[in-house]
Amino acid sequence: MESVLDLLIRREEGLILLLTPPFDDGPVDPGYIKGYLPGVRENGAQYTHAAAWVVQATALLCEGRRAFELFQILNPIEHARDQSAVQLYKLEPYVVAGDVFSQPPLVGRGGWSWYTGSAAWLYRAGLESILGLRRSGDRLTLDPCIPPEWKGFEITYQYRSATYRIAVENPQGRERGVVTICLDGRPSEDATISLIDDGQSHDVRVFMGNS
Repeated sequence: MESVLDLLIRREEGLILLLTPPFDDGPVDPGYIKGYLPGVRENGAQYTHAAAWVVQATALLCEGRRAFELFQILNPIEHARDQSAVQLYKLEPYVVAGDVFSQPPLVGRGGWSWYTGSAAWLYRAGLESILGLRRSGDRLTLDPCIPPEWKGFEITYQYRSATYRIAVENPQGRERGVVTICLDGRPSEDATISLIDDGQSHDVRVFMGNS
């Protein structure tokens, strides 16, 4: 991951590259990816599938601030903050791009949109790796990895006919670490939430801090 941070992340240009430098006229033949122009798709662009996995890997290292910073690089709305950004990106700001070009004169230009599975991976990176919400069968686990500046956040989770209103509190400014989880005022003994299809509304409170 240190090599990724040093070589593949271009914060000023808003890119997380798949590889660098791109394959061009040299003797090395990596296969079909050399058929793309340098800096397009798998040939040294931001290939968003892999970039989303970088966010997930960073969260696994318990680096909440950095994970969110990298998530924001991939967040399409960040490419539409002003007119110049819109003219550069030239894609919809509500659709994840499968790739973003990395070489002049098209650095930062969005590639393919609307077809990519990387949208689902980025959604999982945000919901599961950063906000920490994971479901397995009829159980929810909550293990956020967030910037320490976040004092909390809320999630409304619909499970069949039941609604779970989840409030995460982070008074100590932690990046990771859940102390207690309470469901409807009662502490969870195994740090998970049991999901029940009962048509009711349930309150979940998650407290982050030093264990």
